[in-house]
Amino acid sequence: MPIRLALIPGDGVGPEITGATLKVLEAVEAKYDIRFDVRIVEAGDRCLTERGVALPEETVEAVRVSDACLKGPVGESAADVIVRLRQMFDLYANVRPAKSYPRCNPLREGVDLVIVRENTEDLYKGYEFEIGNVAVGLRVISAPASQRIARYAFHLALRRGRLGKVTAVHKANVLRRTCGLFARVCREVAEEFPSITFEEMYVDAAAMNLIRRPEAFDVIVTTNMFGDILSDEAAQVVGGLGIAPSANIGEDKALFEPVHGSAPDIAGREEANPLSMILSAKMMLEWLSEKLRDGRCHEAAVGVEKACVKALELGAVTPDLGGKLKTGQVGEEVANLVLSQPS
Repeated sequence: MPIRLALIPGDGVGPEITGATLKVLEAVEAKYDIRFDVRIVEAGDRCLTERGVALPEETVEAVRVSDACLKGPVGESAADVIVRLRQMFDLYANVRPAKSYPRCNPLREGVDLVIVRENTEDLYKGYEFEIGNVAVGLRVISAPASQRIARYAFHLALRRGRLGKVTAVHKANVLRRTCGLFARVCREVAEEFPSITFEEMYVDAAAMNLIRRPEAFDVIVTTNMFGDILSDEAAQVVGGLGIAPSANIGEDKALFEPVHGSAPDIAGREEANPLSMILSAKMMLEWLSEKLRDGRCHEAAVGVEKACVKALELGAVTPDLGGKLKTGQVGEEVANLVLSQPS
């Protein structure tokens, strides 16, 4: 049976980096005897302009019947696309690794951390209203959502086998009810994982320590808005959004996407770095290996990351990383490096 993929190219540079990523997936098919049934569907600004809706029902249905979804960046309609998909499929865990790779000019070497962000509530639920000249936003933090994101983080720390540490980031000294609940639940979940070191850190201290000693972090678990901000900071620590992949994971569905936006200013110039989307596809393969219990997907994920590292070492990259290649050429280079690895 082929693996069913829903693929959303997106806006701006999205189709360019999607094309480069498809070349790598074709190499994966040839190298690891994996078959993909790719269904390309629309969503985003262009779709909104042409069809009057940013997220058509057939796109939602394609995601529903797929084994996984891979998505390029979208523009101003992002909230109508990714936020809706997160809510529709209860993709409660936003997972964003930050890792030091060669030639990416990281602030520190040896960084290998993951930020696990609760993805369904907090201020991002959008419960806002105005009373006269006062605007109010309601912050929703629940025990069930906090519990399941904390458990995801602890299980991830076990699987990673790096430092065996989870850092819960909050601001419970000020937000005593909402962050207080989140912190309390994290402590309770920590008791279920005695082999994992648990620590807590206020969000302002975490922001500082991501600069001062990022190599000391393993898995960070936090609430939605804090995680959104800290994960962009972490990406910059290791070299920028061009190498920043992400996953939105639920109990049965998952969507994988580069962190960066659609970059309309360089769209059509084949200058966009595709590694963020290629590494998102690598995360997709890791997740599929667990979901489908298919060791070939795990081997493919390892192979794709090794190929990306080798391309970086060779300088086979786009201008943002000091290279001279076009977006599609980077995809071809990584694909060839996947194929040339020893079996």
